Amino acid sequence: MNILITASSRGIGFNVAKELLKKGHRVVISSRDEKNLGKALEELKKHGKVYMIKADLSKKEDIENLVEKSWEILGKIDVLVWNAPNVNCEPCMIHELDYEGWIEGALLHIIAPGYLTTLLINKWLKNDTKGIIIYLSSASVLEPMPPLLLADSTRAGLIQLAKGISRTYGKKGIRAYTVLLGSFDTPGARENLRRLAEKRGIDPEELWKKEVIERTPLQRTGKWEELGGLIEFLLSDNAEYMLGSTILFDGAMTRSVLL
Repeated sequence: MNILITASSRGIGFNVAKELLKKGHRVVISSRDEKNLGKALEELKKHGKVYMIKADLSKKEDIENLVEKSWEILGKIDVLVWNAPNVNCEPCMIHELDYEGWIEGALLHIIAPGYLTTLLINKWLKNDTKGIIIYLSSASVLEPMPPLLLADSTRAGLIQLAKGISRTYGKKGIRAYTVLLGSFDTPGARENLRRLAEKRGIDPEELWKKEVIERTPLQRTGKWEELGGLIEFLLSDNAEYMLGSTILFDGAMTRSVLL
């Protein structure tokens, strides 16, 4: 399949790209950081056919260009895997936010994926072709973590979006899913915990152990091959009847039993 993955120069997006390339898919990666994007491209070339497009997801013109260029490079886009970068303030408490912080959170976590979705659905309808959208979100949408409330409150709408898309366009072969992720060992996650540890005056490794490792009975973070396997399943025909679903993929980290 031809897959577009956002925010994929490092961390979750990068590793998802690697796993999907290993499975034979063609992938476009994107990031606003051209230097990191170039490094990612060189590494991912070892695993399959991959292309890069620089895009700032907070800019309308960049989102439009990302869709058009990706469609041109790949011939068409079969799949969007939505991944978002961190907002600048994270980790931050609600009382620490200003107006611009809320604008940034909304732009990155609901406006950008929403607009990308609109553009792609129009493409798929115009070309009478099927399409799949996988929104990567966080398990903390179900069990809020105060330092991440900006991100969680603004990306919570992706669950509604995936269900609505599937109910509206499922008969056209367009389906969407939301995957609520637990903890993965990424540069962004490590940086967030380091900043939080500094605020609290404690050791970053101790905080990582308490807030990440000890939250799951497995006593570990998620593995990339596990996430890649889940996404590969969602791309298959066997996942068609699951359209619109929200998948909690967190190693039993959260206490929630209902979605």
